[in-house]
Amino acid sequence: MSLYNTVYDVIVVGGGHAGSEAAAASANMGAHTLLITMNLQNIAQMSCNPAMGGIAKGQIVREIDALGGYSAIVTDKTAIQFKMLNKSKGPAMWSPRAQSDRMQFAECWRTMLEQTENLDFYQDSVNGLIFDGDKITGVKTALGLEIKAKTVIVTAGTFLNGLIHIGEKTFGGGRAGEGASTGITEDLVAKGFESGRMKTGTPPRVDGRSLDYSKMTEQPGDDNPEKFSYLPTTERLTKQRSCYLTYTNPEVHELLREGFDRSPMFNGRIKSTGPRYCPSVEDKINRFAEKERHQVFVEPEGWNTVEIYVNGFSTSLPEDIQDKAIRSIPGFEKVKFFRYGYAIEYDYFPPTQLKHNLETKLIENLFFAGQINGTTGYEEAAAQGLMAGVNAALKTQNKEPFILKRSEAYIGVLIDDLITKGTEEPYRMFTSRAEYRTLLRQDNADIRLTEQSHAIGLAKQDRLDRVIEKKNKTNSLIKFIEELSIKKEEVNPILERKNSAPINQSMKLVKIASRPQIDFSDLLTIQKLNSFIQENNIDSEIIEQVEIHLKYSGYIEKEKANADKLNRLENVPIPSSFDYSKVKSLSFEAREKLSKIQPTSISQASRISGVSPSDISVLLVYMGR
Repeated sequence: MSLYNTVYDVIVVGGGHAGSEAAAASANMGAHTLLITMNLQNIAQMSCNPAMGGIAKGQIVREIDALGGYSAIVTDKTAIQFKMLNKSKGPAMWSPRAQSDRMQFAECWRTMLEQTENLDFYQDSVNGLIFDGDKITGVKTALGLEIKAKTVIVTAGTFLNGLIHIGEKTFGGGRAGEGASTGITEDLVAKGFESGRMKTGTPPRVDGRSLDYSKMTEQPGDDNPEKFSYLPTTERLTKQRSCYLTYTNPEVHELLREGFDRSPMFNGRIKSTGPRYCPSVEDKINRFAEKERHQVFVEPEGWNTVEIYVNGFSTSLPEDIQDKAIRSIPGFEKVKFFRYGYAIEYDYFPPTQLKHNLETKLIENLFFAGQINGTTGYEEAAAQGLMAGVNAALKTQNKEPFILKRSEAYIGVLIDDLITKGTEEPYRMFTSRAEYRTLLRQDNADIRLTEQSHAIGLAKQDRLDRVIEKKNKTNSLIKFIEELSIKKEEVNPILERKNSAPINQSMKLVKIASRPQIDFSDLLTIQKLNSFIQENNIDSEIIEQVEIHLKYSGYIEKEKANADKLNRLENVPIPSSFDYSKVKSLSFEAREKLSKIQPTSISQASRISGVSPSDISVLLVYMGR
């Protein structure tokens, strides 16, 4: 089959984390998909730190897995360390994170994609888009090919007119050693799109053999590591590699300041906005001048490589300043560089120009995902890629779009924030962005999302079967605990050991299990409970679900009630033809913002910055409510 005479259902432009998930999702939904990338060797490359997950990001990876995406599976297969962060806090804050072997990660992704039916590959650079009026019909490549498609997903990462900065040196590129992508921005701007510039950066990579780890604090993985994927096809780690922690100091800061006049950040060469929550080391010592030290995490890039990622030392200072300053960090006195840190500027398109299915408002059948939408992070990119892939496939099948609500997933929060609020700095997900985080836990993503994904044809039957089994076993154990009466002789020794008030008469086990001092593991000495667990083959995953339910059911029910109230407003649609300019009782700012964003429901309108409760009341009257 020739590229010249094929009309693909979906073309995915770019093979990063967004592009890889987009290609997998659309192909798995039966769409004939073509993934075009500049270099097939760099599919799903970890351009920055060799890790997946973290605060809120770990929840996203679990959601991708629950929906049938690949990121969690690849992470489990290539992990070198696993940690569950925030374990001392409530379960809404628990966040899985894994260090990966960077080379194995990209290799595993490519292998999984090559084993995916309906997916073709082509190595070339896309430097133009083909339109028929206000519809996209294909792409143009650097070799001059015009490849036709019903839908196109652009996942260009940092490559659109990318510009790399190291001190006074500036050169075009989308990533170290790779060229920039030109032509796409220009075609989109000519069609009326608004574009902007953003900045991100990366730290030096160094030779681990040149470091003195005795001067650092070892940071091993969890004693009993978990994993990301809900499927049994991936295994937990049996051995792990440690990371290490060290710190900058006043001497390091002074040496870095010597290069500020040569820094592209401070001398005006970089005009775009960088990530607030992952600042460069020069930005940190400039903004937080009162701090005498900052953390530096020493992260191995894999099982067998000596390459080290210096997390916390992202910089675009001149290489001689980087070299001099880093040697004053304990353990780095004799460091050898593999490559220097750099900053990169690139084009993005404010995401208020998208619909909730990630299709652009201006051009039909054109979808954006990843850093082109102003986000930062592998996890945020992968989530958008999956949703764009799903919705592009659904569009070719003339089916309704698949849109997740804020109360259903962190992915729903991410996309709604982008579409409704926009972003002027690289957007990163945090638990604080989600108003329903007690519902959106990392442990229950499969229960929340797999049935919906199976219904649209993405999640396979084995995933659904596991979710149904998990639900049934969870409910049966909860019911057993609610009905089991326990004698004081059985439970008082446990209560005394845990400094919890003893009981004077028999009591339902559920009341004991809900006490804050009591862990579920404390109750496993109760014979009837232990026998029920053994006879019904109930594993630790089910026990975790039950314990969270028993301890937090009040909070969970309250959050569900709040979500249901707001979801009623989601069911009050606003016609796409509605003319806000004629509603004079709306504030001027509300008319302006509503006209620009074009919300599809009253609930979305209420989340737009500048739209007040009184404006919402006016709209409800107009919508017949």
